[in-house]
Amino acid sequence: MVSPERLESMQKGWVRTLERYRVAPADAYPAFDVLVAAYTGPERFYHNLEHLTEMFRVIERLSAAIEDPNAMQLAVWFHDAVYDSRAKDNEQRSGELAVDLLGPIGVPASTIERVVRMIWATAHAAEPPGDRDTRALLDADLAILGASEERYARYAAAIRNEYAWVPDAEYRAGRAGVLNGFLARPRIYYSEILFAEGEARARANLRAELDRLSGKTL
Repeated sequence: MVSPERLESMQKGWVRTLERYRVAPADAYPAFDVLVAAYTGPERFYHNLEHLTEMFRVIERLSAAIEDPNAMQLAVWFHDAVYDSRAKDNEQRSGELAVDLLGPIGVPASTIERVVRMIWATAHAAEPPGDRDTRALLDADLAILGASEERYARYAAAIRNEYAWVPDAEYRAGRAGVLNGFLARPRIYYSEILFAEGEARARANLRAELDRLSGKTL
């Protein structure tokens, strides 16, 4: 849950970001309301405002390496704006929503194109992204993997709730495939900060969840 105070702070940050594109607050608020409604849907157990809050904290820590902080803010907001655990095109549709909401209020097309490319990258394909900002966004999105054991366990349970419609055996197999995919990478985190602080812990968390999924641990 995000407190009313935190939500107000997020709204102020949203307005400040759009003011840099000369978008008036009155024009910024409706898009903010659409996004908050999306991230607070009843099916959002993990991909919610808490996830965004945690990502913004990471982005702040990586700010020295970010080339376009305003586009980054927008990319964080929109990257999971559309989330349906049954769908395979969430990133595509989230990018389309960014176009639909940002274009009419005057955000430059070049910025929107950059934001959309970053959103699409959060599908986490095997190929590493070529630009620093996208790498920072992906690190922020995966920062949860290197969280404390308690926070990681809460995250894993929330993901299971988002896939409650999937039978248990099928879920275990699918989830194990995702986790093994991350473990197979040469490194999970691109930034030196997250790599130094979270790479080892992320791999330990992933292996522990795999053991739980296989029944090796309770």
